[in-house]
Amino acid sequence: MIYSLTDTPEILSNLVQIHIDRIERYQNAIENLKAEDQDLKALFVWMIGESQKCKGGLLYELNSLEVDKAQRSTTNGKLDSASMDIPSGFSEHDRQSILERCEIGEKVAQKAYKAAANDSNLPDYLRKKLMQQVRTLKQSYNNVRQLRESLVVKN
Repeated sequence: MIYSLTDTPEILSNLVQIHIDRIERYQNAIENLKAEDQDLKALFVWMIGESQKCKGGLLYELNSLEVDKAQRSTTNGKLDSASMDIPSGFSEHDRQSILERCEIGEKVAQKAYKAAANDSNLPDYLRKKLMQQVRTLKQSYNNVRQLRESLVVKN
């Protein structure tokens, strides 16, 4: 498969930024949890670790491409349109609001990963790596969604 080295670093950089934002979102969520929300804290700590691992794998691949550092910068245009859908901060501190915001962020991550994996310029070995990360992130998305939906049923 022929691919462009200029496209691949941009794709990987965008996904690295997704994880940076995801880590920040879950750290913010943890800070806004109530004392009785220790189950969410444990889940969010797990998800932060998950993002750190995914980000590390992406950075390893990015570094192995041996491209000019100027080409590695995140292209904010693609991320800004997706991240605008994520409410910044947590103005409300109840479980439902926190889970709703986290679910929106997980949807954005899923969408970004699927777009990246479907990019025709991406080498097959990276596509496989991204699809592994998609499966991991999908499970986290499902966990957040199920928790949020369980609250809707109770209310």
